[in-house]
Amino acid sequence: MIYPNQSSPCLEQFPITCETGPDPEMLDHLCCEVILGGSSAASYTNLQRRGPQRFIEGSPSGHAMGSSCVWYVMVTAALSYTMRWKDESAITLHRLTWSFLWSVFWIIQISVCVSRVFIATHFPHQVILGVIGGMLVAEAFEHTPAIQTANLGTYIKTNLFLFIFALGFYLLLKLIDVDLLWSVPKAKKWCANPDWINIDTTPFAGLVRNLGALFGLGLGINSEMFIMSCKGTNGYKMSFRLLCIAASLVTLQLFDFIKLPTHTEYLFYVLSFCKSAAIPLTVVALIPYCMHLLMRPTEKKLN
Repeated sequence: MIYPNQSSPCLEQFPITCETGPDPEMLDHLCCEVILGGSSAASYTNLQRRGPQRFIEGSPSGHAMGSSCVWYVMVTAALSYTMRWKDESAITLHRLTWSFLWSVFWIIQISVCVSRVFIATHFPHQVILGVIGGMLVAEAFEHTPAIQTANLGTYIKTNLFLFIFALGFYLLLKLIDVDLLWSVPKAKKWCANPDWINIDTTPFAGLVRNLGALFGLGLGINSEMFIMSCKGTNGYKMSFRLLCIAASLVTLQLFDFIKLPTHTEYLFYVLSFCKSAAIPLTVVALIPYCMHLLMRPTEKKLN
């Protein structure tokens, strides 16, 4: 014990200290074990054993990757539209637009990265890898048209392959004594408030979110709603796209208000998969179809 002859100090807990993700807060849990009654030798041995692992887990940052991917797509899409301008004044405007949009892009990415490092959820190299990875993913999607033309069966097969590969990789790590879910039981043991335990930051939670999003994207792209709306004449109208963007932003905020129960892990994973599948299905198919119905000219009835 570190404090054998005096009372242990009172440690103040906050919601972020109970995060279960594979990030630097592992040190906080290990320190709690030492201070609150664990064996100092055993905890130090555990810290040594997991020391190199803490630089690997949590790489890359999902927040940084998601932010850079989304904003990279929006910036490049806007610039591709301005590149069509031919006259000299338009070229100058394009250069100004290019400088402005990329400045906004990097300001946002730096803000996201600094915030993740500041609250001790990632190391600097993890957020940098996240930004780079997000841009590479965006470029890969842009140059892979098969993603938009693949049938639903291909999406399902891809989902199964990713799940089996991830599960096999997890079991392989377990064989070499690397447990990606090590922080969950520690959070349940030491966290003062069970509601602060963020199961959604575990590796399996990220896996089911990604699988759900991929499945929902496959459903949306192969649905009749998507074909009728986005593949029709309205799909090329700027007013239609702007309406879809506005409605999608509002809908995504509403989805963000949906909080899933975290007391039962398996139920949480199932509901997380369903929620993640519903989001792209709504944005890709349902919202464009509703906008298509609103913009469809009313047919005159023949008397």
